[in-house]
Amino acid sequence: MKVIVQIPCLNEEETLPLVFEKMPRKIKGVDKLEFQIIDDGCTDNTVSIAKKLGVKHFLVSSAPGKNRRWLGRAFKTGLDNALKEGADILVNTDGDNQYPSEMIPELIQPIIDGRADIVIGDRQTQNIDEFSAFKKFLQKFGSFITKKMSGADVPDAVSGFRAYSAKAMRKINIITNYTYTVDTIMQAEKKGLDIEWVKIHVNKKTRESRLIKNIWTKVRKSGGTIIRMYTVYQPFRTFSIMSAVFLIIGAVLIGRYGYFYFIGKSEGHVQSIIVGGVSFVISVQLFALGILADLMAVNRRLTEDVLERIKGK
Repeated sequence: MKVIVQIPCLNEEETLPLVFEKMPRKIKGVDKLEFQIIDDGCTDNTVSIAKKLGVKHFLVSSAPGKNRRWLGRAFKTGLDNALKEGADILVNTDGDNQYPSEMIPELIQPIIDGRADIVIGDRQTQNIDEFSAFKKFLQKFGSFITKKMSGADVPDAVSGFRAYSAKAMRKINIITNYTYTVDTIMQAEKKGLDIEWVKIHVNKKTRESRLIKNIWTKVRKSGGTIIRMYTVYQPFRTFSIMSAVFLIIGAVLIGRYGYFYFIGKSEGHVQSIIVGGVSFVISVQLFALGILADLMAVNRRLTEDVLERIKGK
């Protein structure tokens, strides 16, 4: 059993030693435990410090001073390398020491036992004192929406403290650049991967997030990811719902014109039948797009099966 712990980093020279303070060096049931850093444009001494801490794998997601690749691409870089290195389990944690390194054995145990393909640390955000009441609400609401969209039990949708089995690594395909947390949950549910949640605590805050500039940016981008992923995996349903909305609008407006026509007062209500007719046309077009999107989804699944076989080689 080989486990690789990966840490995406952007100038973490001060916090990386804290991540390794309680990092396990041996885990029961694990033959090899290795560490990898994903350098997302570090301009400080993060890499040299990581070498002193025993990190074996160093991956560059973006060069210093260049356009950052963001967390989604950084995670994909690490995932691809973990498969290449023959890892049975990939653990992801953060370089700001938010997550408890000492709980990695508990995090991977469900995968070792064969109960889960993905294990996610539930931060129990309602108990985090540093989170404002509004942020706690948004975290809970976001997890609720993700649950409704994916059909999976989701207590903490954006937790980055996770473990992935080799099977999950082969099946998951990261298609978002900003982040990957919601993306992978929705993919896991649609692809039949089992997710288990482990309750964790969080460490004291060391710095502000570099990924999230403000709460509204997070809401906008996470919301966009949820809608995009739902459309990708439920295209016919998505377009059918939109088609139904325009169908109802068209029916109401044409019905309104019909009412005034039969009582002899249709003059001045022609706009209702015009807008209603346009709504009907849009409804038909959306329904047709839904059929085409569903056919494209079949092709996407076939492509993903090919990618899974390639990753398994």
